[in-house]
Amino acid sequence: MVDLADIKVDAEVVVGQLLDSGAFENGLIVIGCSTSEVAGERIGTSGNEQIASVLYAEIQKLTENTGVELAFQCCEHLNRALVVERSVQRQYGLPEVSAVPIPKAGGSMASFAYKQMKDPVLVEHIEADGAIDIGDTLIGMHLKRVAVPLRIEQKSIGHAHLTAAKTRPPLIGGARAVYERSQVEEGSCDE
Repeated sequence: MVDLADIKVDAEVVVGQLLDSGAFENGLIVIGCSTSEVAGERIGTSGNEQIASVLYAEIQKLTENTGVELAFQCCEHLNRALVVERSVQRQYGLPEVSAVPIPKAGGSMASFAYKQMKDPVLVEHIEADGAIDIGDTLIGMHLKRVAVPLRIEQKSIGHAHLTAAKTRPPLIGGARAVYERSQVEEGSCDE
């Protein structure tokens, strides 16, 4: 059995480290979370809305402190659809799907998030600017190209492995490509 107070502390540390990193300053962030894994059980076997409640309260601090928008990923039973506010769905032009997540079909975290939002909807997919994956829920399908790992000291919440990422624009070009404005020199393509 995992202690909710310990989970709260772990989540506070993770959110604090992410805020300190400055990686999540705007945009859309995917949250993938297995409350079963947080509790020390196999993903999809022991969903827990009490754990979801504690995590949701801490994760909301990202929005409060930065203005990022959050998208909570459902489990594979809803094809990893995402819970967002309708205003986010409209702002980003996201394709809506018809379902309501419940703990057994969607997951406890997505189900809890759905109940907390003012006007929640499910969307089929997004291209997010960053992500937090609690319990190896496979959030990569919802990230923009190119994902870059965020290295923070806290590696878990409860018993769940933690991974975070941000994205950056793809670097294109070849030997002549310049990626920093300070490196720009005058010349032609023929040189």
